[in-house]
Amino acid sequence: MAQIQVTDLTFSYDGSADDVLKDVNFNIDTDWKLGLIGRNGKGKTTLLKLFMGRYEYRGSITAGTRFDYFPYPVTEEDRKKDAADLIEKWKPQVEIWQVLIQMNQLKMDPECLYRPFETLSFGERTRVMLAVLFADENEFLLIDEPTNHLDTTARDIVKEYLAGKKGFILVSHDRDLLDGVCDHVLVLNRATVEVQAGNFSTWWENKEKTDAFRQAENEKHIKEIGKLKAAADRTGRWADKNEGTKIGFDPIKENDRSISTRSYIGAKTKKMQARVKAAETRIEREIEEKEGLLQDIEQVTDLKLMPLRFHKEVLIEARDLSLRYADAGQALFDGLRFQVRRGERVVLSGENGCGKSSILRAVLDPAEDTDHERDSELLVSGDLSVASGLIISRVSQDTSFLSGTLRDFCKERDLDESLFLAVLRQLDLSREQFVKNMEDFSEGQKKKVLIAASLITPAHLYIWDEPLNYIDVFSRMQIEKLILTYEPTMLLVEHDVRFQEQVATEVIRLG
Repeated sequence: MAQIQVTDLTFSYDGSADDVLKDVNFNIDTDWKLGLIGRNGKGKTTLLKLFMGRYEYRGSITAGTRFDYFPYPVTEEDRKKDAADLIEKWKPQVEIWQVLIQMNQLKMDPECLYRPFETLSFGERTRVMLAVLFADENEFLLIDEPTNHLDTTARDIVKEYLAGKKGFILVSHDRDLLDGVCDHVLVLNRATVEVQAGNFSTWWENKEKTDAFRQAENEKHIKEIGKLKAAADRTGRWADKNEGTKIGFDPIKENDRSISTRSYIGAKTKKMQARVKAAETRIEREIEEKEGLLQDIEQVTDLKLMPLRFHKEVLIEARDLSLRYADAGQALFDGLRFQVRRGERVVLSGENGCGKSSILRAVLDPAEDTDHERDSELLVSGDLSVASGLIISRVSQDTSFLSGTLRDFCKERDLDESLFLAVLRQLDLSREQFVKNMEDFSEGQKKKVLIAASLITPAHLYIWDEPLNYIDVFSRMQIEKLILTYEPTMLLVEHDVRFQEQVATEVIRLG
C-alpha cells in the first residue's frame, strides 16, 4: 500500500479567469476503492487528467505509483480495428492472456477481441476497456463514468466486477454503483474537499446530519447577533444621552444637582460605552463563527414544471407492436403491448439495442426527430396509437447537435431566455457558462441545457431518452423531486436503478 498526496493543487484552463481547482489538499491510499463525487463542472475529470500529467498545474501531486485512465481514446481509424489490435496502443506492457482473464471475470466472450471495435455494443466496449485497464496490477486506476449508455444488465456486471477490485478512483453519478463498489469517497464540495470512509449513502447520511447541524448553528448565531446588536444599540443610545447631560443643566428643574455631579455621570457613561464595546466584540466573534458554516451546503433549489392536462385518459397505446429498421433483417421485438395513461411515468428498460429508443422515435413525429443518430427508416407493424393533439416535450439522448450560444438556442426553439437561464442556474450551471458556446460545455452541462428546455415547455407528455447520463447526483435528486411533485405524464428510457425506483409508476422490460 502506498499513498497519493495532493498539496495546494490549483488549476485553471487557458483563457479562463476562474480556477477549476484551488488550493486542494488531501491524502488517499492506493488500495482504496474511492468514489469521486461532485457537481458537474467541479473538476472531477480534470483532477483525473492532472493525475495523468496531461495539464500544467500549481502545487504538487506525490505518488509512488503509475496511473492509467478509463476510457481509452478511440480514433476513427481505431474503430475499424479489432479490439485485440488496440491493446498494444492502450497498454503495451500487458499480454492478451492477461486481458482474457479479466474478460472472463466480466462475463465476456473472448471473440469480442477479434471483432472491429465499432461493431461492439456500448457495454462490450466498456468491458473490453476495463479488462485492459485491470490487466496490469501495478497501477492506480482512474475510471471516469464507466456506466453511461449502459443497460441495466451491463451495469450490474460492471458493478460486480469493480466490487471485487481495489486501487482505483471511480467517477460516477450512479448512486447504486457507488454504494455497491466504494469503500471511501473523495468529495469535491462547493468550497472544500473531504475524504471519508464508506460509500455514497454513508456519506450522504452524514452530510445531511452535518448540514442540519450547521443550519441550526447558523440560525442560532443569527439570533444571537440580532440580540447583541439590539442591546448594543440600546446601551449606546443611553450612553450618548447620558453623556449629553454632563455639560449644562437647568438649576430650577434640576435643583438637586451640582457641578460635582459631572464626574459621576462621566464614570457611568464610560461603563456604558465599555458594555457597547464588549457587545461589539461578541458580535464580531459570532459573525466569525458563523462564517463558513454554510459554504459546503448544497442548496438544492426546487424546480418547477408546467405540464398540461390532456382531455383523454390514454395518451399512448401499443397492441402487438413490432419495430424493424429497413436495413435490418430482424425485428427489434414483436408483440409488445403497453399503455401510457394520464399522470403515469412509464420507464422502458432492457439491454442496449433492444428497441427502447426506437419506441420513443416511433411515438414522436418523424419530422421533429431531426437529431436522431440513425437515418434508416423505422418500420412499424401492429398498432401504435398516439392521441391526436398531444403536445410533446423531449430530451434526446444525443447532445452532439448542440452548438452556438444559449441565446441562439432560445431563439431557435422560441424559449423564454430569462426563464431558461433561471432554470439552468437552479441546475447549478454557473453564469460564466452563459457566455460560452455550447460545444465547449461538458456532457453534463449539455444535458442540463436539454432538460432545462424541456422543463420550461408546457406539454401533455414528456419523452426523455436517458436524460441522466453525465448529470450529477444532486441534480438527479432535484429532478426526482420535481417529477414526484408535479406528476407529469412521461415515457422515458433511464437505466439509473434508484431513479427508476423513485419515479416510475410502471417499468416495461424489453427482450
